[in-house]
Amino acid sequence: MAKQGQISSSVIKRLPRYYRFLGELIKRGTERISSRELSELMKLTASQIRQDLNCFGGFGQQGFGYHVRELHSEIGRILGVDRHFKTIVIGAGNLGRAITMHINFETRGCRLIGIFDRDPSITGDKVGELEVRHTDELERFCREQKPVIAVLCIPKAETQEIADRLVSYGLRSFWNFSHYDLSIDHDDIIVENVHLGDSLLTLTYGTNACLGENSEK
Repeated sequence: MAKQGQISSSVIKRLPRYYRFLGELIKRGTERISSRELSELMKLTASQIRQDLNCFGGFGQQGFGYHVRELHSEIGRILGVDRHFKTIVIGAGNLGRAITMHINFETRGCRLIGIFDRDPSITGDKVGELEVRHTDELERFCREQKPVIAVLCIPKAETQEIADRLVSYGLRSFWNFSHYDLSIDHDDIIVENVHLGDSLLTLTYGTNACLGENSEK
């Protein structure tokens, strides 16, 4: 089994896909599956699947394949979905509210415990079951509740400053939607920068390539 630091980012990024596909198989009542059958569902090669899973020790049996529920559980453990990491959202605008309301944090290893915004006019608003707190309360809240993940839904210009503050309060992981490529000068900080516009441009590139530049507009 490879050590954590030796596992490539491409393998790590495929783990949530395995988890999601296996979850769907459980819903269908599938008890076991071979790497070939799984490869057909996921559009990967069977060899790639075996190599990926072998990074974490391997879970299949020769001639039998994988126990779907057991593999799903093991990948969930690797991903940390059973940890329920305390999580806060920074920014209670449209995006912050949408993420708070529509992302199922509980099934993805997180427990949402707070949402914050600098705008005093929305302090006290309810977003789902959470009350919007002013960012002036962040330090005291973090010292008392000890969240470890922050979801950043704030303007680009504010991102580095608020992230530095949160690091000083003990946070270690950031899910960043701010259009700013967050770079924090700490070796033990995890950042996942999410650029929705980049994803859309990737789609338009594929559409352009498929339909051709001179197709009817």
